[in-house]
Amino acid sequence: MVETQGGEPGDGAAEVLDRPLPDGVRRRVVHIVSEGFGGLTVGELPAQLRQYARFAPNRRAKFAGNAMAAALETDPLFRQRIGEKFREAQPELAGALDSGAPPPAADPLDVAAAAYVLRPTGWVKLVTAAGEEALRADAERADEESRAELERLREELTAARDQTRAETERLRTELESAKKQAESLHRKLRAAHSDVKRGEAALRKLQAEMETVRTEGQAQLSAAESESRRLKARLGESEAALEATRRAAREGRSVEDMRVRLLLDTVLDAAQGLRRELALPPVSVRPAETVDAVEPGRMTPKDIAARALSENDPAILDQLLALPQAHLVVDGYNVTKTGYPQMPLEKQRLRLLGQLSQLAAQTGAEVTCVFDGAELAAPVLLAPPRGVRVLFSKAGVTADELIRQLVRAEPPGRPVIVASTDREVADGIAKAGARPVASAVLLKRLS
Repeated sequence: MVETQGGEPGDGAAEVLDRPLPDGVRRRVVHIVSEGFGGLTVGELPAQLRQYARFAPNRRAKFAGNAMAAALETDPLFRQRIGEKFREAQPELAGALDSGAPPPAADPLDVAAAAYVLRPTGWVKLVTAAGEEALRADAERADEESRAELERLREELTAARDQTRAETERLRTELESAKKQAESLHRKLRAAHSDVKRGEAALRKLQAEMETVRTEGQAQLSAAESESRRLKARLGESEAALEATRRAAREGRSVEDMRVRLLLDTVLDAAQGLRRELALPPVSVRPAETVDAVEPGRMTPKDIAARALSENDPAILDQLLALPQAHLVVDGYNVTKTGYPQMPLEKQRLRLLGQLSQLAAQTGAEVTCVFDGAELAAPVLLAPPRGVRVLFSKAGVTADELIRQLVRAEPPGRPVIVASTDREVADGIAKAGARPVASAVLLKRLS
């Protein structure tokens, strides 16, 4: 529908489009405005478009498309300037539209977009016709796609039927094979039943033979008992003869005892001389020292649990670090995110390492700080402070697992203290013999 408002009849500027601008035409219009946009000064642009003056044409069309379309519709002066730039770029198409005879071979969307910008007489009809042509093209394209999809579905159905037929044939073959196997198993089962019956008969025969053997064994046992009684009688006689022999031998024992004593004295003198020759020291280990027991005065990290101190008292940490050869392992991000989570990770690391360096200098304990490095894109460039060992976990390994590896690497009996609030870490290192300490306790001690 074309209406005439405030202009001469036949004036294109007075025509009004009574429907939304077709999407294809709108994109071509935005492209025309984006191309002509760069030829205007900032002062010639509407206020709402000046922020896009430095954009490239593609970015301008992407981010300022709606704003340019609105300005083109509401600002006649801006539309006139864009039209002039278009006339300079496309003089033949602009002249054809002014004469009312657009080129037949031109793209309807390009003709409609140019007509929308230049507003010649009858531009509304050109825009409407381009929209209808685009709709027809979309409909034809959708119809073609539907036909192609239908053909594809038919091909898939045929393939599915062929596959089903082949699968049915395969299953039928497998069923026949299974039936043959079942018949074979039935034959084997009947043969096994026959073997079982023969085995039972053989078992009964063996039981009868065993009964016979048992009877013979009992008879032999009776005969053996009789022989045993006879041998005992002979043993009594032998013992009596032995006693008589011993009485006869006592008379000559004094001479034998003298010879044995002399031999013993000789061996003792030789042993003392050998000890002097080798300069052997006295025995330093006593048998009582080989018995496993608890001796007083030797304390471990577990013995310092709560001697009049709360678990949250930082004095416990001082007592633990005062033990000989103490090793403090710190779960880095667990401590920093407990104490100052609002800081960036880099500043969290620097702050914690600086405080740990002071603690190491004060206590003389070995300090190792572990950070989770599984998600790092590149190695962290960091100079470890004096007295603090800094470790990052490898890809695929968490900081918790690295802490457990450090605890397991220590020899049994060395005081190892782990600062972490993670319950899973605390339970794991406690089983390995280390002493867990909450992150809050370490933060109190550092502050």
